[in-house]
Amino acid sequence: MARLSREFYSQDTISAARQLLGKLLVRRMEGALLAGRITETEAYIGRCDKACHAYNYRRTPRTETLFMAPGHAYIYLIYGMYHCLNFVTEAENEPAAVLIRAVQPVAGETVISRLRFGDKPLTAYRKKHFMDGPGKVCQGLGLTRAENGLDLTAGDVLFVCEGPEDVGLPPLECPREEVRSGPRIGVDYAEEAKDFPWRFWLEREGSEGVSI
Repeated sequence: MARLSREFYSQDTISAARQLLGKLLVRRMEGALLAGRITETEAYIGRCDKACHAYNYRRTPRTETLFMAPGHAYIYLIYGMYHCLNFVTEAENEPAAVLIRAVQPVAGETVISRLRFGDKPLTAYRKKHFMDGPGKVCQGLGLTRAENGLDLTAGDVLFVCEGPEDVGLPPLECPREEVRSGPRIGVDYAEEAKDFPWRFWLEREGSEGVSI
């Protein structure tokens, strides 16, 4: 099964954050295939970024995963209730990662809906905001700290591939898109780092600033 290699995650974090846009995030859970197209990311680089959990090489039980080899999942809990999925990048012991901020579901929508909303009906509003935030991504894919440290380059629990065809799904008909960038969200505490333009998203041409 085709999946992104360790070499892909070994590259510069900002480049990885841009190149992950449009890739397919795949989660296999209880026999179900859940998949979505990555549409928004953020880069975090510990050696210079005060918004990174491992800024200045801070090594704690929470950040230990960031020091692993590239291509591992770093999943942490915020506000005591939301999990966030990140992909470790760059060289081992060089703490850096890409946060997955938004995903557009393409397979397993029934299971994703149950994980997100329980037995509530999937309204147009809920479908529009299915997984347009990092907490929603993890909730919709059933990801928790239990999956922290998973190797994205091996096994079939969680991985990323180029597109739907790599997992036997029909190809997507995507609109013409452009990659946009801007400051990251929710890092106002990070002094000068709050202004780093390290958030990337796909935008439909002519959509006047509305991300996919």
